Amino acid sequence: MLDQATIDEVHRRGFATISGVFDVGVADDWRTGLAALTAKQRHSQSDRTAIDDFMVHNPMMLDARFFDVLEHPRLLGVLDTFLGPTSIVYAYTTSSMPAGGSNYSRRIHVDCPRVIPNYMSNLGIMIALDDFTAENGATYFLPESFERLDAPSAEEFFGSAERVFPRKGDLVVFNARTWHCGGANTTDVDRHALTINACRSYMRQRFDYPRLVGESLAAEFSPSLRRVLGFDVRVPTSLKEYYLPEDQRLYKANQG
Repeated sequence: MLDQATIDEVHRRGFATISGVFDVGVADDWRTGLAALTAKQRHSQSDRTAIDDFMVHNPMMLDARFFDVLEHPRLLGVLDTFLGPTSIVYAYTTSSMPAGGSNYSRRIHVDCPRVIPNYMSNLGIMIALDDFTAENGATYFLPESFERLDAPSAEEFFGSAERVFPRKGDLVVFNARTWHCGGANTTDVDRHALTINACRSYMRQRFDYPRLVGESLAAEFSPSLRRVLGFDVRVPTSLKEYYLPEDQRLYKANQG
């Protein structure tokens, strides 16, 4: 359960760090897996996907250990607290700052295009697989900027932004409308993290996860994992599916 001070900080300032969510040994295991995926998935500079260098989409489809992240009780508790117990994953990506460089997060941006006053539609989560430092590219956040439509200038942003320094296994939780920016890694060691964008259950996901994962694989999943991947918010494709008994429906009655 999150303490009220952390909840209030996210609602007021737009971001907060939650310490010690994942065991360091577990984080090390995920780091090993992510380092291998990142080394494998490099793009040609002439390829339009080069923008995603050092950022792996849907890592769980390449290494099953990354499914474990999505059903961790403390992660689910964070989603439930801010978006409710029916929330789902909008996007699941990784973010690695290469030694002596950066990635596409090195721009002043938000992770959600819409502003709804006094309502959070998307929640961002960064899972640190290394300690974040000023030298290895720790992220900047502009406090209380989540209802702002216009992008701040670099001068304004870096004049008022704050950096977050989670340690390995910590979470950084933020309103996905908060303006932020990745740093530059000036060390000689890559810095790794996992990033999740969660949304309300009635929203579309970046990827069609039920179709991407497939029912044959998902049949072995826990109810919690099926939920966050969107298996409880599918719509019928036929009258047969439409008239299924309530306990068999693709869109569960409590998912509105």
